[in-house]
Amino acid sequence: MNPSEPPGIVPIPEAARPKPPQAPVRWTLLILLWLAFFLNQADRQIFSVVLPLIRTELGLTDAELGLIASALVWTYGLLVPVAGFIGDRFSRRNIIGFCLLFWSGATLFTGLCSSVVQFVLLRGVGTGGGEAFYAPSANAMLGENYRHNRSFVLSIHQSAVYFGIILSGLIAGYIGERYGWRHAFYLFGGLGIVLAAVFFRLIPEDVPAAGPASRQESTTQIVATARAIIRKPTVILLTLGFGCMVFVNVGYLTWMPSFLVDKFGLSLTQAGFSALFYHHAGAFLGVLSGGKLADHFARVNPRNRLVIQALGLLLGAPFIYWISMSQSQAMTYAALFGFGIFRGWYDSNIVASLYEVVAPTIRSSAYGLMLACAFLIGASAPYLLGVLKPTLGLTIGLASLSGVYVVGGLLIGAGAIWFFEADKEHSL
Repeated sequence: MNPSEPPGIVPIPEAARPKPPQAPVRWTLLILLWLAFFLNQADRQIFSVVLPLIRTELGLTDAELGLIASALVWTYGLLVPVAGFIGDRFSRRNIIGFCLLFWSGATLFTGLCSSVVQFVLLRGVGTGGGEAFYAPSANAMLGENYRHNRSFVLSIHQSAVYFGIILSGLIAGYIGERYGWRHAFYLFGGLGIVLAAVFFRLIPEDVPAAGPASRQESTTQIVATARAIIRKPTVILLTLGFGCMVFVNVGYLTWMPSFLVDKFGLSLTQAGFSALFYHHAGAFLGVLSGGKLADHFARVNPRNRLVIQALGLLLGAPFIYWISMSQSQAMTYAALFGFGIFRGWYDSNIVASLYEVVAPTIRSSAYGLMLACAFLIGASAPYLLGVLKPTLGLTIGLASLSGVYVVGGLLIGAGAIWFFEADKEHSL
């Protein structure tokens, strides 16, 4: 056993792993999971797109709207490590199907909300809690069923993030303007419920990756894994840097459509599309170029993956400032695109950098804990920006996010310079 591996965690024998299904089912699985991930991201984003309509109709304050957005991220951050642990012990097909059904139902009923408490419970706890159980099981299921072209398949699956965020802005804005904000939630929630039924119908139930563990065994494994992770300063610094990135990203996604409506007088459809399209178009190109750069320079020294991440945050910071301070739509969109390029550099190495310093047998657990910490750090961004909006305004609030990017870049850079060599794993 590798010395850095915690006791009590035994690799799953090859013979005990679920066998890949036949080709038609394999590609059906990818298509259905792509659609599920699309709705996962879309359901998370539509609130921000129709936020001005909700504020006008219900008379909610900016702080209350920010609290609603933060509640989803807090819930997600708390539950995602639990979801990763459960995903190794129960049928992943059932976990994905039921969580899709749960968060879609919560999204649909969000259209009936009329108070802050209802929004927090349905959108924050319901949608956020259901979505937390999707990614760990979905990525593991794809990895098991597409072993010979795993990277390609996971890249296709990841592309649903960009399409989900961009198209939800366009569709939700259009529906909100013409039929009311409630119908946007009805549409996306209803589609998810239908997709859950199709998923259960077409995808056969799989065998759990590991047998169920007793409560004492589970607790021992979790504690041992956490200890192995926190002993490495590089992992801690990567997690704090990830938290800075999530803080900026969640704050931007929540308030950017409203910012464009207020500053340039755009319609909801225009603002929802523009706030998301230019940034994520840049991010798509940034992911591709950042991944290529990191793979090239990592052959010389694996620490260069962290260097690319740090540069992504440091070079992206000025563009975040220009987004807020630009006086024309064209300059704002150019800044959004540049911000996206360097956000993509960072995104391309989130998992790869972590895997350089974490033993193979605890990578899923480490990533789950990293996600939890980062999302709990970043969850407060929508609420804080909402609190600052009436006094400082969104222009200053969004511009200040550039400083958070700088802090994140410096933290990851410190890990690369001072701790990486001692923390890196050799048995990869």
